[in-house]
Amino acid sequence: MAQNQIDVNQLNQAKANVTLTESLLTQAIEKSSSDPTLAQEAIKQATNEIAQAQTAVSQVQSAFLAQKSE
Repeated sequence: MAQNQIDVNQLNQAKANVTLTESLLTQAIEKSSSDPTLAQEAIKQATNEIAQAQTAVSQVQSAFLAQKSE
């Protein structure tokens, strides 16, 4: 029977992406009225970070489910 292992490195990367997203969204909120262009750029970057986090979590989940079915 295969031992189920979770890729902690990928989960840590996802966590870092989420932390950066939080910071970017805070920046977007703070700059929303004074610098809309900067706020919009922060939102775009936050969107990319969320996508990367989601990809990492999905990869971990897929690998875990594949191991589980062995």
